[in-house]
Amino acid sequence: MARRGATDRGVPDRGAVEAALAFRRAAAELGLRPRELEIAVQLEEVRTVPAPAGEGRRVPRAEVTRLQREEGFPDRLRERAHVVGTADAAELMSITQERFGRLARVGLLSPATFYVNRYRAVVWLYPARELRAFAEREPAMLTGSIPKNLKALLDAGEDWRARNWRSRRVGQLARQTDDPWERAAVPAALLPSDDLAEIAEDPYERAYLRKLRPSLMPRRAVSTATAEVVERLIRADDPDEILWIRLSLAYALDEARAVRSAPLPGQPTTGTGSPAPEDAGRSPGPSEGGRSPDGPEVSRRRGLKAWLRRRAG
Repeated sequence: MARRGATDRGVPDRGAVEAALAFRRAAAELGLRPRELEIAVQLEEVRTVPAPAGEGRRVPRAEVTRLQREEGFPDRLRERAHVVGTADAAELMSITQERFGRLARVGLLSPATFYVNRYRAVVWLYPARELRAFAEREPAMLTGSIPKNLKALLDAGEDWRARNWRSRRVGQLARQTDDPWERAAVPAALLPSDDLAEIAEDPYERAYLRKLRPSLMPRRAVSTATAEVVERLIRADDPDEILWIRLSLAYALDEARAVRSAPLPGQPTTGTGSPAPEDAGRSPGPSEGGRSPDGPEVSRRRGLKAWLRRRAG
């Protein structure tokens, strides 16, 4: 059974791609603003397919037709894609903004997206229907004292908003493709370079992952002034989160290698060209992270086990 929102970036249906609409055109036909459509896609309410020549994603004509035939169109679609900031979220849940902020920082409420305002402050946006569902499901969390375990997190300065957003976004991007290397590129996009190199020791694999990695933020939403703030938010920074992402990448690489190897220069790829290794022009030796004579699988397992031993010791 196909998942809602799942598409195949690796082997897309040619007819769907050719009949797909650019975001602005699709938004107009769906009665949404482009930003609303963008959020609807992130919330997996609207299915997309890859555009030709790596030009982002588009909405299939069949998907537009399906949504237009839904009862209550376009209001119900707009409602499912509706997101709110802290002030409106607190009002919707009938709690103070301070209370809402505490619930969000301890990870009980997950943002769907964010933007950086002119003061370079991050403004988190939450799906309105998820907030309503939480208020109905957990009325005890809206009044009275915060449970001790959650208060301890707040006292320790914990803030799970960025981490929860990354988790949501990674899941959504991974479900957009059936290609195992593209799926592996999703967690790879969150890791700092050093962590990535420890899991994907082969420089050609790293180059291939960089070539395939998706953008967590729409490119038009990132200006030069806010790029530094956005870059900080899209990288995992908590040790436990980094560990989980590293393990996720390791297992994703196992699946990808079982299907095919990362291409060498001059070899055909499923993408738009052959990636270049980090140290193009020379053959890296074993000490430089080159391809192990035992093969990338043995090399990866050795690297991961060594890292886990260092972390435990």
